[in-house]
Amino acid sequence: MHHLLTCLLLTALLAGCAGQAPRPTLYQEFGERPGIEALVEELLVRVLEDPRINAGFAEVDLVNLNDRLVEQICVEVGGPCTYTGRTMAESHASLAVTEADFNALVEDLVDAMEARGIPRRAQNRLLRRLAPMHRDIVSP
Repeated sequence: MHHLLTCLLLTALLAGCAGQAPRPTLYQEFGERPGIEALVEELLVRVLEDPRINAGFAEVDLVNLNDRLVEQICVEVGGPCTYTGRTMAESHASLAVTEADFNALVEDLVDAMEARGIPRRAQNRLLRRLAPMHRDIVSP
């Protein structure tokens, strides 16, 4: 009898496990390449409308920036992409980015992720991966 109960319990547990869908990858949670492209478009619209930082983007090649941001976010969320841009230190060396500028851009990114319906847990995972870039972006 004990053996029969054990077998039934194991069968029920295995059946329950088999019915669970695998957890989506971070790349999938961001909507894969099309979702990342839409996120970057949303982000750039917000940045260009943000009076705190939009002047810093007046002379920027927005097509190139868009393409590099898509690559960078794709890489950071584990997608099948390659980042082809310069390092963050090289890209920001002469820009005198302040802590306030950096924080404004992060706020715009969070707002863009919210607008795109990206789950909060996925947002936090991306932000944790991007956070180490702070030291290469903000001027000392």
